[in-house]
Amino acid sequence: MRLSQGAPGAKILAFGGYQPADIVTNDDLAKRIDTNDEWIQTRVGIKERRVAGPGESEIDLAVQAGGKALAASGLSHADIDLVIVATCTLEAQIPNASARVAHRLGIDSPGAFDVNAACAGFCYALSAAADAVRAGSAKHVLVVGTEKLSQWVDWDDRATAVIFADGAGAAVVGPSDTPRIGPVVWGSSGDKSEVISVANRQSFLHQEGQAVFRWATTTLHPVAKLACERAGVDPAELSAFVPHQANLRIIEAIARKLGADNAVIARDIVLAGNTSAASIPLALSRMVERGEVQPGGLALLLGFGAGLTYAGQVIEIP
Repeated sequence: MRLSQGAPGAKILAFGGYQPADIVTNDDLAKRIDTNDEWIQTRVGIKERRVAGPGESEIDLAVQAGGKALAASGLSHADIDLVIVATCTLEAQIPNASARVAHRLGIDSPGAFDVNAACAGFCYALSAAADAVRAGSAKHVLVVGTEKLSQWVDWDDRATAVIFADGAGAAVVGPSDTPRIGPVVWGSSGDKSEVISVANRQSFLHQEGQAVFRWATTTLHPVAKLACERAGVDPAELSAFVPHQANLRIIEAIARKLGADNAVIARDIVLAGNTSAASIPLALSRMVERGEVQPGGLALLLGFGAGLTYAGQVIEIP
């Protein structure tokens, strides 16, 4: 990546991901609502999704994913001095998720805060982690995206029940002699905030699918290209393009406009559904595990969702 000479840097040391055990297929949903496997796959590209059990919280999911990332990094819990959790599905906002996740993982007295940028949350949190490492505010940061969307979805609403799911993904960020996490390009379209919303504590998640589709397919490819430009990377140099797993049609439309012809395109949504802030690190952890991407390759991350918020950055794959 094109970076200033001698600048302090940050890098991702490892990823970790976790999905609940319970699988909900399209045929399972068709027993409850007016839908079928062909209709769902044609419109959003999903075959199945995972749903947490009633006794499994978003904190439980985060601990599983965070523990895997920490183990893969080769660090101990004592090495982590900051924990950031990206989530928009906490059942209660107080206490925050990050302090509870840190405690469950045995991380003693770290800085701990949550980020709510919905489906862009992991990219926002990753940028905050990289900045903290570069500034010397932290040495090693655990970043987790975790969501239990099943508790906010009306399972009789075909517009949302076929899309959303539960899961968690995590990354460990540490210092580097040269920056290996590129500059973030982020922003928001608050004038469209009503298209994805939860009205109050008694309400379910509402989404205007066509409005989101139009916004995502017209607004986001320039953001993706700018993230590459700021990192000094041509899209043709990318090894992977890992957008938020919102909808397979959106993913493929952005990928075509980006021109990342040599990149592996993350399509984790097919078997994972839309897991909001968890989707990017969860997809990356699985791509690494399957050997679809190699260490040292460059990946473009692009998060986008409710707010409407968006963020993208280029990273070096650990």
